[in-house]
Amino acid sequence: MIKKTLCFSNPACLSLKDAQLIIRKIDSQNIDSHIEGVNEPIIVSRPIEDIGVIVLDHKQITITQGALEALLENNCAVITCNTQHMPVGLLLPLDVNTTQSERFRDQLNSSLPLRKQLWQQTIQYKIRNQASVLFHCSKVEIKCMHVWANDVRSGDPDNLEARAAVYYWKSLFGHIPNFIRDREGVPPNNLLNYGYAILRSVVARSLVASGLLPTMGIHHHNRYNAYCLADDIMEPYRPYVDNLVYDIVDKYGLVTELTKNIKEELLIIPTLDVIINGKSSPLMVGISQTTSSLYKCFAGEIRKIAYPEMQ
Repeated sequence: MIKKTLCFSNPACLSLKDAQLIIRKIDSQNIDSHIEGVNEPIIVSRPIEDIGVIVLDHKQITITQGALEALLENNCAVITCNTQHMPVGLLLPLDVNTTQSERFRDQLNSSLPLRKQLWQQTIQYKIRNQASVLFHCSKVEIKCMHVWANDVRSGDPDNLEARAAVYYWKSLFGHIPNFIRDREGVPPNNLLNYGYAILRSVVARSLVASGLLPTMGIHHHNRYNAYCLADDIMEPYRPYVDNLVYDIVDKYGLVTELTKNIKEELLIIPTLDVIINGKSSPLMVGISQTTSSLYKCFAGEIRKIAYPEMQ
């Protein structure tokens, strides 16, 4: 079953009753939910088991301990936003896998050559997916992207990821004055930041469900980053967000403010179609396949991560 993503952008009180998330609105505005998209009554409920991600995007939202406990027990990722409506916090469950300690050991004991090979695969898929985005959105020459993807060596010592990124961003959004990919840069960087934050939470949620430590990356090793592995594994999925942002810019123009409509467009990320091993599934399901295969790599059962391939 595809889990729902709920975003609350107005004052509300969230509580628990009979395994349902009870939503009480404090004012008459609608609860922002990209799944429903219709006017809601003052008090509504949602089955806890149906929720995969919750975004809390207003200072006047309250949530009970009982609701948080139930959400985390059902492996829901809870995201909090700042006054600029950008995600700044992520709450995940500590224990959702029955063999977690064994899986932690396999992950921590993985060899450096294996991690370098996994990073090689990750960057190859990322560059190829970026090439697909360029082909469909900008119609620019992508032969060089495929050459770089094929030339990526174990651990990417030549940093072909960065070389491809320079070409990719210049080709995708080069028509936008002063655009460079930077968190603090001009729009549509704001849309990319928001989309990546949603994607990161979905990946982190799936890593925890697969019994892995999101902190211990295969490439990223920032001592201040609690989600290094999520940042690694989300790389081949980033082009799906890029493609969505390109379509939003094409539809609305450059957006400086994350309005309700724009957030609704971005909150469909977990339900985007991805193709893994020739089979189509929602992105959230695809990421579960990816993280499950990653553990099998750590356990020595297989040697290749199941990543998506954009058509």
